[in-house]
Amino acid sequence: MRFVIQRVSEASVTINNVLHSKIGTGFLVLVGVEESDTNEDANWLCSKLVGMRIFSDSEKKMNLSLKDINGDILLVSQFTLFASTKKGNRPSFIKSAKPEIAIPLYEYCIQLLSLLLEKSIQTGVFGADMKVALINDGPVTILMDSKNKD
Repeated sequence: MRFVIQRVSEASVTINNVLHSKIGTGFLVLVGVEESDTNEDANWLCSKLVGMRIFSDSEKKMNLSLKDINGDILLVSQFTLFASTKKGNRPSFIKSAKPEIAIPLYEYCIQLLSLLLEKSIQTGVFGADMKVALINDGPVTILMDSKNKD
């Protein structure tokens, strides 16, 4: 499972020209699910995400977590995070999980993050054609992969 984490001052998802969800300061997290992923992968990523200290403290050092600043999360599924570009010019998405695996894991992440943060998590809609807008603060963008915990 992969998370692309973007520290944002605001982010939103629009579907069919209708605003679906919006957050202020926090994380826009793009979520990719691979066929072999399990709840264990989600547990590790979600725990790391909530504790990640990448917000500035009073000395302008990245020392505060999402919980410390009472920030929000906008969680958006994105199967293209497992694109293979080895051959040719058209990416292959063969490693991306099918909906019957990906949807339950995505929903599990939503529930787990809500419990860990003790607040609602904003989301996209799995499989929808979404327009995602953000103001990346910093910019700060971090990639986490549950199969590569280095």
